[in-house]
Amino acid sequence: MSLTPARRRAAVAALAAALLLPLTACGSGDADSGSGAETPSAPGAPAADLTVLAAASLTDVFKAAGAAYEKSHPGTKITFSFAGSQELAAQVKQGAPADALVTADTMTMDGLRADTGTPEIIARNRLVIATAEGNPDKVDDLKDLADPELKVVLAAPEVPVGRYSKKILDAQRISVRPVSQEPNVRAVLSKVELGEADAGLVYKTDAATAPDKVDAVEIPDAQNAVAEYPAATLKTSKNAEAAAAFVAWLSSPEAQKILRDAGFQQP
Repeated sequence: MSLTPARRRAAVAALAAALLLPLTACGSGDADSGSGAETPSAPGAPAADLTVLAAASLTDVFKAAGAAYEKSHPGTKITFSFAGSQELAAQVKQGAPADALVTADTMTMDGLRADTGTPEIIARNRLVIATAEGNPDKVDDLKDLADPELKVVLAAPEVPVGRYSKKILDAQRISVRPVSQEPNVRAVLSKVELGEADAGLVYKTDAATAPDKVDAVEIPDAQNAVAEYPAATLKTSKNAEAAAAFVAWLSSPEAQKILRDAGFQQP
């Protein structure tokens, strides 16, 4: 039976579609296979095992941030090393294998310009007076820390929080004789928690990690100091691209919410 011109055109179109169908399906399968074979990580953030040196005051919040980052970047694992910023700087100078650094002050980071990429401020913090739960010694303000009967503990002056503490006490002309000077803010907090000191100057976010053990006495903004947290990649990193991606992520809305929820202020 002969076909009309219209029916011949329809038959040719149907045949062409039938021939193209398996090719299209094959092409789609190749694309899916190709994406599945790529590194299971977000664009611009290759999977890697990263070591991040971070200030002691970031201990709790960075554990949460690291877990969030690993969840959104499958294949990446982050190991944190927490210590006082001055200790971290010494580790960098000694060539400790690491990929990124986050300090609790810009002064420490500025001293490592030859060892880092361009730093970015990711958060800010303020100081409070940490006392035993219930504030049994009735510490109300900075002037109370000068009481010779009060056992006060501070961070050492080379530690960022120690430097901030000295700055605000000197500005108010308050003389404090600490019973000890600690290597980082967590050590100061621990002394108060354990009852080895009656009061200490710590970051607001550190006091918030022990609400059942210490009280936080607020310091007015006019008498306080603002701590800034710069983050940077390390030039010796063997995972430069992945390290840069993590440092950039710390300024993302997701990371900033985690920091904000922990009490840190926006940069």
